[in-house]
Amino acid sequence: MISNQILQTTIDGLKNITRIDLSVVDTEGKVLAATAPGAENYENAILAFVESPADSQVIQGHQFFKVFDEQQLEYVLLANGDNDDVYMVGKIAAFQIQNLLVAYKERFDKDNFIKNLLLDNLLLVDIYNRAKKLHVETDVRRVVFIVEINREKDSTILESVRGMFGGKSKDFVTAVDEKNIIVVKEIAPGEGYPEINKTARMILNLLKSETDEDIHIAYGTVVPELKEVSRSYKEAKMALDVGKIFFEDRDIIAYSSLGIGRLIYQLPIPLCKMFIKEIFDGKSPDEFDEETLTTINKFFENSLNVSETSRQLYIHRNTLVYRLDKLQKSTGLDLRVFEDAITFKIALMVVKYMKYMETLDY
Repeated sequence: MISNQILQTTIDGLKNITRIDLSVVDTEGKVLAATAPGAENYENAILAFVESPADSQVIQGHQFFKVFDEQQLEYVLLANGDNDDVYMVGKIAAFQIQNLLVAYKERFDKDNFIKNLLLDNLLLVDIYNRAKKLHVETDVRRVVFIVEINREKDSTILESVRGMFGGKSKDFVTAVDEKNIIVVKEIAPGEGYPEINKTARMILNLLKSETDEDIHIAYGTVVPELKEVSRSYKEAKMALDVGKIFFEDRDIIAYSSLGIGRLIYQLPIPLCKMFIKEIFDGKSPDEFDEETLTTINKFFENSLNVSETSRQLYIHRNTLVYRLDKLQKSTGLDLRVFEDAITFKIALMVVKYMKYMETLDY
């Protein structure tokens, strides 16, 4: 179904060209769009026209036209006047609206197809059959973006993203839930992740100019065939979640950049608890005082370099060594030793993951 806003824009454009007032009503006589008031006064005439076999008719100084969606009557168009010029304009307007119905129906069918494709609701044979019917190419490279807005999205945001891609039939913009917008984008030969990240940045900048809500964008890996689009979608979903846990300072996150966070995200919570208990004897590694945590994080940021870490913390090298020795006594891990540093870093990430999962349970 075409939105009332689109209907209004269409007849407003025709009115500006022809100077003839037009109205679009549904089959129950309700006015959906009009360039001038008064169409509601013809409700009885409209209902009678709906029941008549005629496709067009002059009634009470107006030209009435039926607009069909295939064989189903969808709208009645009223053109103000009863001469030949008004008849011609009315026929043109009815033809235009009928073409809009066809275009929107095709987009709806493609949208429905893409949703089912993303959610793995189609058999392989159905994917190829429906893709052929809808003129969707199967053997091109694609990637899936998920755009998350921290509130229920409205249609204007969805249309803004659609508008960014210029209505290209090769790219698809849809939604499978209340907060996320999905973009399935074709990747041209020679394009790679730098271009994909640039596209994500363009989407982010566009939406930030329209809303002050927090926006996060994640994308999966490039897949070579249509049947694998759901994999890129699942990767983007994981990237979105993992990004919230381990990369909260990033607005854009790629599945390929998740690193060890992707592995930790797939660990069962009981195994995580067992790991923390074995390494730290039940004590959480993020319960250290602020000074110790700052020292640890800065030490990791500087790739275990004592001199650079002490310089950035504005402390003497011996003070840093003292703090690391103190940490070693309490945990049994010496962060200056690569293996111990890895164990400690993973433990911090595991605790972060566990705490995030706890928030989802509440």
